[in-house]
Amino acid sequence: MLFDEEDVAYEEDVIRNPYSLKSWFRYINHKTKFCSNWVSVYLVYERALKQLPGSYKLWHNYLKLRRAHLKNKCINDPEYEELNNAYDRALAYMNKMPRIWTDYCEFLLDQCLITRTRKTCDRALRSLPITQHYRIWPIYLKLVESFDIPDTGVKVYKRYSKLIPEDVEDHANYLKNVGLVDECVQKYLYLLNNEDIHSKYGKTKHELWHELCEILAKNPTKIKSVKVEPILRQGIQKYVDQVGQLWNSLASYYIGLGNFERARDIYEEGMTKVMTVRDFTQIFDAYSIFEENLLTNLMEQANNEGLSDDDDLELEMRLARLEYLMDRRPLLLNKVLLRQNPHNVHEWLKRVKLFEEKPKDVIETFTEAIQTVDPKQANGKYHQLWIEFAKFYENSNQISEAKYVFEKAIKSNYKNVDELANIWCAWIEMELGHENSENALKLIHRACVIPKKKYDYFDPTEPVQNRLYKSVKLWSMHADLEESFGSFDGVKKCYENIIDLRIATPQIIINYGIFLEENNYFEEAFKAYEKGIALFKWPVVYDIWLRYLTKFIERYGGSKLERLRDMFEQCLENIPQKFAKEIYLLYAKLEENHGLARRAIKIYERGADAVLAEERYEMYNIYIQQVASMKGVTATREIFEKAIEVLPDDQVKEICMRYAEMERKLGEIDRARAIYVHCSQICDPKTNNKFWQTWKEFEIAHGNEDTVREMLRIKRSVQATFNVEFNFMAAQMVVPQTGKPGDAMKSLESVVEAEVQQVAKSKEISSVPKSKNSIQFVKTGNNEEEQ
Repeated sequence: MLFDEEDVAYEEDVIRNPYSLKSWFRYINHKTKFCSNWVSVYLVYERALKQLPGSYKLWHNYLKLRRAHLKNKCINDPEYEELNNAYDRALAYMNKMPRIWTDYCEFLLDQCLITRTRKTCDRALRSLPITQHYRIWPIYLKLVESFDIPDTGVKVYKRYSKLIPEDVEDHANYLKNVGLVDECVQKYLYLLNNEDIHSKYGKTKHELWHELCEILAKNPTKIKSVKVEPILRQGIQKYVDQVGQLWNSLASYYIGLGNFERARDIYEEGMTKVMTVRDFTQIFDAYSIFEENLLTNLMEQANNEGLSDDDDLELEMRLARLEYLMDRRPLLLNKVLLRQNPHNVHEWLKRVKLFEEKPKDVIETFTEAIQTVDPKQANGKYHQLWIEFAKFYENSNQISEAKYVFEKAIKSNYKNVDELANIWCAWIEMELGHENSENALKLIHRACVIPKKKYDYFDPTEPVQNRLYKSVKLWSMHADLEESFGSFDGVKKCYENIIDLRIATPQIIINYGIFLEENNYFEEAFKAYEKGIALFKWPVVYDIWLRYLTKFIERYGGSKLERLRDMFEQCLENIPQKFAKEIYLLYAKLEENHGLARRAIKIYERGADAVLAEERYEMYNIYIQQVASMKGVTATREIFEKAIEVLPDDQVKEICMRYAEMERKLGEIDRARAIYVHCSQICDPKTNNKFWQTWKEFEIAHGNEDTVREMLRIKRSVQATFNVEFNFMAAQMVVPQTGKPGDAMKSLESVVEAEVQQVAKSKEISSVPKSKNSIQFVKTGNNEEEQ
């Protein structure tokens, strides 16, 4: 071995200190830095290791350097074997160093030396303490997963699972990948049954069950050590939200075994046990696809080989089975919904319709529904089941059976009285439909018997049969039947019972009154109305009062005026504003036709204050019109003034214009002008042009220049009130014409003067008198005639 001049100092140093690690590393660093031949560096490492064979630092750096130099070389290069030997030599001294073992195992794995890697991993596991085995196992597992060595892999994973049972999921995945399904299933079962072990990949127990079901369904012939059906049935009981998929997996397992009949039994069982439409749809779709596939395979076989008599019979049987399955779908789906809620009346009635052409099944369905549905929990109208059951017999002309059903129905329990009343009504309507009016009357008398002991209608602790006597529906039907088929006394007694039981409605009172009026018992009718008025309060009593007063006026007119006045006063005592208008008008009309005009006017006055605010304008119009017709237009002035005080501004404008027009016709020009002046304060010239135009025409016809100027002044003042920028806008209109910013008031005066001149000109044009009564105003100073 030749040395360079620079190496002499380092050589002398290592000779003097052969066991000094620092001296050797200084030499190695020098050779690494200045020597291009790596062999000489290796020789220095070998010399150092010969002197210090127990130095981990020397071995690690030496092996690391040699591995780095082999990165770009082929694995068949002899240097790979030299490095392997170096690792073996290192492990003779470093057998307790896990880093050397892991580097060596990875290096051998990269060379694809399967057996040597396996043996080295085994040596590492034997040499290292068990607390450091976790460094070796990932390399060992990578070895068996990277190469097709299932026998070795099974043994390795078996050893690994004993050390780390929590990683049984990896063991199961490996077994599944190499095709050892039976052992894989056992590992999955171990993982699912052990509550202390959880998936290292974050999978839930449900997801693991799903994977297990897939394995069982896809590999039925490879599973020998476990019983598949009990396992899947356990999952069905445990995971109720995904039972459809589990039933399909169980059926697929038997399909894979070729046991088609058992698969059909599983599908049928699943469809009769699932609780959700989603699960039912999954099972039904899988079942129908299964039958279609069997049928398709048989038809393909027939096309290829022909059909024998047995095959032809089997084909027809499979077609019939598929059609039968499709026909049963609505019934099966309905059954699922009933399993969800057995108290769903609508679904029971739908089920009856599905059996429309099968009377026996219809009767069985009705019977099952009545026995199953709890009236207190019924979703829908429970009484409708009984009624439809009876109608089924009625439509089949079995009236006696229908009556038997009704007899059972009226003894059954219900959620409320109204349901029992509907049963009675349906029974009575059936009798009427078959023209058995006598039986109908007997039934209604039986239903409306008033017991000696009275019960509270809304008391839930009492059976509905005890509270039936207060059913308005039944008593209304009783009254109708008595009017149609009974006697006058029977009808009267029925209505009196309704009133005595205090279950009457305003319509029943009115019906009672109409019935008595039709039979010319007018005073009895008025007494019935009075009983109704005593029963009800406002606003319910409005219709009774209106009919009572109207019929009384029609009957007696003004012959019993004082009695009528008392009735009206009683009615108006607590009447709400909403209903006051009609009653006040009716009262006033009575006084006009049969009483005193003075009283009628007072009634109109009271009515104008008593009605709703939105009806007050209309009421004042009627008031004014009636007063004008009775006492003359001059008597309406006070009414106009009061209306102006109480009505809102938008309605006051119309009233003022009407008031001013009336005064103008009476020749009271000053009064009319004063009304216009008063109204002008609430009329914005921009939005109420109609008012200002009317006033302008009035002044043209009846005023002079001064009154026109005053009107225009008021108009400006009002507009300034509604628009604070009016003066500024007027000045802006004048400035561009003069070119100077003159006085604003002077500009406004010029505008007013222009308008006055325009009025004067129009007066001059229309100066020819149209009649002898025309009034002419002449201004002597300017000789200008103005209207």
